[in-house]
Amino acid sequence: MESTIALIGFGEAGSTFAIAAGWKSAALAYDLNPARRKVMEQAGVVACATAECALSDADMVLSLVTADSALPAAQDYAALLKPQAIWCDMNSVAPDTKRAAAKAIAAAGGRYVDVAVLAPVHPARMNVPLLISGEHAAEAEMLLRAAGFTKTRVVGNEIGRASAIKMIRSIMVKGVEALTAEMMLAATKAGVVDEVLSSLDASEKGDSWFTRAEYNVERMTTHGLRRAAEMEESCKTLEGLGIEPMMTSGTVRRQREQAGKTIQFTPERTEVA
Repeated sequence: MESTIALIGFGEAGSTFAIAAGWKSAALAYDLNPARRKVMEQAGVVACATAECALSDADMVLSLVTADSALPAAQDYAALLKPQAIWCDMNSVAPDTKRAAAKAIAAAGGRYVDVAVLAPVHPARMNVPLLISGEHAAEAEMLLRAAGFTKTRVVGNEIGRASAIKMIRSIMVKGVEALTAEMMLAATKAGVVDEVLSSLDASEKGDSWFTRAEYNVERMTTHGLRRAAEMEESCKTLEGLGIEPMMTSGTVRRQREQAGKTIQFTPERTEVA
């Protein structure tokens, strides 16, 4: 790896990447939490006591902080960047947040790139899928590949496009997790876990998400009011078991709202009629 990498934030993602790629002294790291310095030393990277130490000579920066720190990190550290350094914002934040961060980096003479990490870093490590967007996405992809990332893809020149894909996808991924928890809490209390899961297994289909999304939305368009009424009864079932229907009450609202409305699906965009 010829370029110098700076890691801003050395939590699970930063430490995993550094160890898996074997960056050693070619990478400099900084974290607001002083306790992370021990982890940096164990990973073999240069442990910096200040952000300036990590950033002043870096060709590429990987911003791997908490979501609420993503914008402040860009704003606070932009002035410390080497001219034309590439700031890869790999944090899970909204497109508008990334666009605001991009303005701060660009104003200081840096080059901002929106990077979306599409899977947990364990066990994928350097094979984790990365989506990259922004004016400097192509160069960032070359640097990321040189650093050891194997699954990178440029998805456009607009800041926010990669994060939009990630955030919208998360609606399903994290939403299903939350729905699963609500279902399992109720099934366990009612003593019907085996029957509920067996029933779901029996009805599971192997259709692609292109087919499933269109089918699911059509069901709501046609039967949304009836299904909303059914889900209101599901809410009562949960309440009767002493479980707050956080997710299910949202389903009631969405089913009722979508009733009678159609979504025209196209390869690049959807329009609500």
